[in-house]
Amino acid sequence: MSDTAIESEIQAKGLTAPRVTPQMIDDAVSAEYSFTAWNALGEGVPRLESLKLLTICVLVLKNGFTVTGESACANPENFDAELGHKIAKQHAKDKIWPLMGYALKSQLIEKATQA
Repeated sequence: MSDTAIESEIQAKGLTAPRVTPQMIDDAVSAEYSFTAWNALGEGVPRLESLKLLTICVLVLKNGFTVTGESACANPENFDAELGHKIAKQHAKDKIWPLMGYALKSQLIEKATQA
C-alpha cells in the first residue's frame, strides 16, 4: 500500500491527531541526488561491472541531515535507471518516517509536560 493510499485511509477514518504525513516527508527534503555506484567512484578506483546496477539516492533534509536509499538490480537485462532511481528514492524516504516520528513524539511530550 502506498503512502498516499494509507494517508487517504487515515483521513477517511477521521484520524486527525497530530501525525507525520507524506506531505511532511516530501517537505522535509531540500535536495536530492541519485547516481550509480559506478559513476560515484573516483579515478583510479577499480570498477566492477555490477556497480553499474547499484543505484544510490541521497536525500538532504532541510536541517542538513542526510538519508540514503539503494536499489540493486540482479540481472543487467532488467536494469532501468529511472526505475532504479524511484526505488532508491522510496527507500531513502522510508528512513525519514522514523526520524520525523521521533521528532513529533518529542514535541508532543514536551507540550504535555508544559500543560
